Amino acid sequence: MTHSESGSAVRLSVAQPDSPAARYCLERYFAELAARFEAGYDPALGIPATPAELTPPRGYFVLATLNGEPVGCGALKCHAAYGEIKRMWVATSARGLGLGTRILLHLEDLARQRGLPLLRLETNKALTEAQSLYRRHGFREVPAFNDEPYAHHWFEKTL
Repeated sequence: MTHSESGSAVRLSVAQPDSPAARYCLERYFAELAARFEAGYDPALGIPATPAELTPPRGYFVLATLNGEPVGCGALKCHAAYGEIKRMWVATSARGLGLGTRILLHLEDLARQRGLPLLRLETNKALTEAQSLYRRHGFREVPAFNDEPYAHHWFEKTL
């Protein structure tokens, strides 16, 4: 899936979550969370999303590249009755290009292909852009469905 944004090639692909490009994105994602969350962020304290859980058939890791450089990611963790959106991130340098929307829609397509009827996710109150993105794309806020220590908002979307 390639799309031109101001002459630049943007590409989304399913990648190995432990690949160098994926690790690059995840390191920056975790660093941004640590900087933005009131009490910082330690991925070891949250509900895990292991590489095995984000690798087919158990899940998917979607990598966004701009001119071949990694600039965003998102993941789908597949459960028996629903899919869980994880690790949504876009580099500051690539924001405003619609990559968050494209990653989210790609993850939704993967969930539909798997026959998952429902998507769930949680997010932190500091991530207002994420909350807006999810609401714009039909996610509705629901009561907490897990005990993620960094979450303040839980969302679901019927597919």
